[in-house]
Amino acid sequence: MPPFSRPGRASAVTLVAALLAVLLPAAAARAESRTVQGGRLDWGIKSSFQSYVTGPVAHGSWSLTGGAATVGSGQFRFHSAQGAYDPATGAFEAAFSGGVRFLGHREADGGHALDLTVSRPQVRIRDGRGTLYADMASKAKGSGTLTTRGRVPLATLDLSGIDMRGGGSPLALTGVPATLTAQGATAFAGYYPAGTPLDPLTLSADVLTPPAGQRAKPAAPTPAPAPDTGRPATGFRDAAVDWGVRRTFREYVTGAVAQGRWALTGGAQDGGALFRFPAGKGTYDPAKHTLDAVFAGSVRFTGAHLDLTLGAVTVRVADGRGTLSADVTSAGRPPEKRVPLVTFPTGDLSPRNGLAAVTEAPATLTEGGARTFGGMYRAGTAMDPVSLAVAVDTTARLPALPDLGTDAKPPAPKAPSTPPAPAPEAASAKAADAGPGPAVWTALGAGVLLAAAVALRAALRGRRAADPD
Repeated sequence: MPPFSRPGRASAVTLVAALLAVLLPAAAARAESRTVQGGRLDWGIKSSFQSYVTGPVAHGSWSLTGGAATVGSGQFRFHSAQGAYDPATGAFEAAFSGGVRFLGHREADGGHALDLTVSRPQVRIRDGRGTLYADMASKAKGSGTLTTRGRVPLATLDLSGIDMRGGGSPLALTGVPATLTAQGATAFAGYYPAGTPLDPLTLSADVLTPPAGQRAKPAAPTPAPAPDTGRPATGFRDAAVDWGVRRTFREYVTGAVAQGRWALTGGAQDGGALFRFPAGKGTYDPAKHTLDAVFAGSVRFTGAHLDLTLGAVTVRVADGRGTLSADVTSAGRPPEKRVPLVTFPTGDLSPRNGLAAVTEAPATLTEGGARTFGGMYRAGTAMDPVSLAVAVDTTARLPALPDLGTDAKPPAPKAPSTPPAPAPEAASAKAADAGPGPAVWTALGAGVLLAAAVALRAALRGRRAADPD
């Protein structure tokens, strides 16, 4: 009889196959990636480069693109993480939106010898190694040749002491050291050699946990708006206005002088570089291109010698111009109603696919706005741009805000090799969320294989006792 065709051996092999058939799909299910959707990446790129650009040598500046914002001291915030995370292996990949452009060394023709844009950063972690990629556009030093590169491996990330396995949501890293790569040095226009330390980065990303037995799926895309459905000429279904007040004002509030903060109430939302005042109500006339609407929510700025609240935001549009006003409450002054703060161009404000919109219209401070900010800025000062969206039918969708994800405090990146044991409640909660880790599956697999080996050996012994030599 040929080997492994005897009944005893066949039974043992069948047992092994059956046990592995149960084990391996379960392990494979644990290894499935989960969707990353929403989150932020905070990174200053290189603080000394920022100082050089804005200092007495380059006499330059930087500007934000794609909804990027500033946070803390000298950090840029990139938003709307999209990607995947595998809690079994620790593999992580997420791309973020937004960018920053540096300009310096102004030339006679109005251009700049220093022109560098870093946008759409992406973090990729595999097998304990991390890389930060970015889309880069830069003028080379000397030649001035402008080169655009996509997904440049800009920096390596030091993940020493970080175990990416078994994480929940949000997944957070803080203060991760970054080092310029050779390709990054080229894309950085040769200002720094490979191996130069860059600013450390911090990120937080929301991880979608699928229901038991189901694979995580990305959120379905928003359907395209349908044509207008005959909404009355003087009405609209929904509206929102987005305005960040002024970037330097936000930085002043949270900076070393005011040491303050802002708080949103009444439904106002934080988009990182802007505040959204939603649930607009009022009238809109597409024939006359006019709008008169009041929006929900308020923002309150507090700090040293500062307590300012802007609420009941209104927008009036006529003759191609818009005026954004608000009720103003400021410490030491009586409250004021509907103070005109900024004006901005709107064009004809005609609806397209059910949506009348103004995107990032340049805003100018009014006399009332100058008084509101206590003379910090003069009338005529450029403020943050205004975006306005008015949905005039039931299928139109307002533009999405930048997705900053869950506001979680990241843990320290350099975790001890043997972390303290969590409280029983915390351990149970983590186990319920993450399920068995890699070590559990390894031990379980070893146990199953050992049991199968014992069964096979017993079967072989039985057959040897019954078979002739």
